[in-house]
Amino acid sequence: MTAMSVRTTEAVGTAAARYDEAGAGFEESSLPQIKDTGKVAPQDARAMSKIFFDRLQVLEEGTHEYQYARNTLIEMNLSLVRFAASRFRNRGGDDTEDIVQVGTIGLIKAIDRFDLSREVEFATFAVPYIVGEIKRFFRDTTWSVHVPRRLQELRVELAKAKEHLSAELDRDPTVRELAAHLDLPEEEIIEGLVAANGYSAGSLDTPSADSDSGNDQRSYADLLGEDDPAMESVENLQTLAPLLEQLDERERKIVQMRFGQEMTQSQIGAELGVSQMHVSRLLSRIVQRLRTGMCVEA
Repeated sequence: MTAMSVRTTEAVGTAAARYDEAGAGFEESSLPQIKDTGKVAPQDARAMSKIFFDRLQVLEEGTHEYQYARNTLIEMNLSLVRFAASRFRNRGGDDTEDIVQVGTIGLIKAIDRFDLSREVEFATFAVPYIVGEIKRFFRDTTWSVHVPRRLQELRVELAKAKEHLSAELDRDPTVRELAAHLDLPEEEIIEGLVAANGYSAGSLDTPSADSDSGNDQRSYADLLGEDDPAMESVENLQTLAPLLEQLDERERKIVQMRFGQEMTQSQIGAELGVSQMHVSRLLSRIVQRLRTGMCVEA
């Protein structure tokens, strides 16, 4: 046992003896005065925490004595936070310090809600609070695209189901097989698989998987297509074709002469033996009919 641990143990014994003698009426000076709480051994922290919690229940919130007891409890039990954070070291990356800070929030909540009368060890009570805060941190910050919590949880279930079925079937499971395994509708499975794509995002500058090694690697951005300005014309023609078939022979002939042969209204009138004004009215009616049909089709 280190010198610090020996001194801490002695302080625990002294404080406990003074508490037994004075009862619930002892002052802040009856609590161990710890200059460096970071060096308190975990076993000593457990013993002292009981004394501080017992005192915390009778102190008035907001007083100097209350803050001293509460802050000391937080600092003495940070080892619980580090223990819980170690379980997530493979997920945290460079955010280990953030995980510890988030876990500390859970520790503080546990301290504020702990009751000695439950006869439960504080560590047993606090760890679920700490882990819960860390999991909430990952749920709220690690997704590249925000999706409902229901789909976030479904992603985890889908990952487990896919791993299990892949080992059993020796291939990737289908949507129907996943739905049967999880006892969920296929529509919900599809929704979960689509939402899972929002968990992480890659850079468009990342070389594509199909790129050959060397200096001529192409990024995903290089492989993205661009809008084809002629595509809209193709779509319009595909929509217009059945509408033209609905016109009678005379109307189709007028459209062909005006827009195919680019004849003037006077030339069309001479060809059909009608006036230019009559051709204008016919064209207006035909164009309006086609425009209305295209809008309905769209």
